[in-house]
Amino acid sequence: MDVLQRRPGSEPQHNNGTTRKDIRVHQTSMRMGGYQGPNSVLTAGLARFEEDIRARLGDGVDIARTDNVTADGQTARSLFDGIEAGSFDLGYMASGYITAKVPELGVLDLPFSVADRHAAYRALDGKAGELLREAIHSQTGYKVLGFWDNGFRHLTNARHAIVRPADCEGLVVRTLDNRIYVETMAAMGFTPKVTDVRELKESVANGTVDAQENPMTNSVLFGLHAYHKHLTLTGHFFGVALFLCNAEWLDALPADVREAVRKAALTATAHQRHLAEAQDTEALAELRSADVAIVEPDRAAFRAACAPIIDKERAGLPDALLEAYLAS
Repeated sequence: MDVLQRRPGSEPQHNNGTTRKDIRVHQTSMRMGGYQGPNSVLTAGLARFEEDIRARLGDGVDIARTDNVTADGQTARSLFDGIEAGSFDLGYMASGYITAKVPELGVLDLPFSVADRHAAYRALDGKAGELLREAIHSQTGYKVLGFWDNGFRHLTNARHAIVRPADCEGLVVRTLDNRIYVETMAAMGFTPKVTDVRELKESVANGTVDAQENPMTNSVLFGLHAYHKHLTLTGHFFGVALFLCNAEWLDALPADVREAVRKAALTATAHQRHLAEAQDTEALAELRSADVAIVEPDRAAFRAACAPIIDKERAGLPDALLEAYLAS
C-alpha cells in the first residue's frame, strides 16, 4: 500500500523555516467514492479533502476519486460496503444507512429533535461525536473522519399541499433503508417505500412514489421539482453524513500521513458545512422560481404523531449520548 521513497532535491520546509534533509515521503494510495455526483455539497467536501491532502503530501499521494458510483451501475449501498471491505478507502454516507449496525446512531434519527444545525455541529465536534466515533469503530470496519451536514429533510409530493398528518394518508413516500425513517413516515400517515438513491429520480418521475423525503438540495440536485410541485418544510430529520474510511487502511498508514488525513478532514468538514448551509438558501430560492408551492406545516401535529417513536427510541439509547447530542 505504501512505498517509502526519498524525493531527490526535496528539502521540505517546517513551520519554523528549517529543513530536514533526511525526511522521507510516503507514496500512499487513496481511493475515494461518493454517490451524489459533481454538484453535491458532499462531493465538494471530498474535493476539498483531496485538495488539502495533495497540498500536504504532494507527490507522496496517489488519489482516485469517484464522485458518483451509481453512474457506473453500482448502488450507494455497494459504496458503503466497499469502504468497509476495503475496495474503497474513504467516502461518505448518510448516517441512517448504518443505524442497523450501530444502534447509537439512532440519536441522529430521532424525528423533530434538532432545530439548530450549529448546535448539532457543536455536539458532534464534542462529546456526542466522541461517543459516536467509538460506537462506529467498535461495531464496524469504519473510522469516522468527520460529521458532515446532510441538511434538514423535508417532504415533497406530486399530489397536494401537506400541512398535517391527515394529508399524508394514501400517499406512498420514498425513504431510506432505515427502520426509524420507515416507522416515522408510517407514523405521519404515509405508506413508506425504500429505494436506493440510484432509483430515486425514476421512482419520482414514473409515479412509483407520490412523495419523497430529502434535503432541499437533493430535490434540486436530482431534478425532483420537475415532478413534485409541493414542498412541505417539516425539517423532520437533521441529516448527518458520515465522512469515514476503512479502519485497517487508516491504521496501516504512517503516523505523519494519518495526521495529514486528520487535518485535511477537519478542513473538508468546515468547508462542507459552510456550503451545505448556503446551498439550503439557494435551493429554496430555486424551488420557488420553479413554481414549487412552499408549505409551512403544523409541526406540533407531526411531532405528536411521531411521539411514540421518539419515546421508544430514546428509551433504547444511552443517557450520556442523549444528553451530549440533544441538551444544546
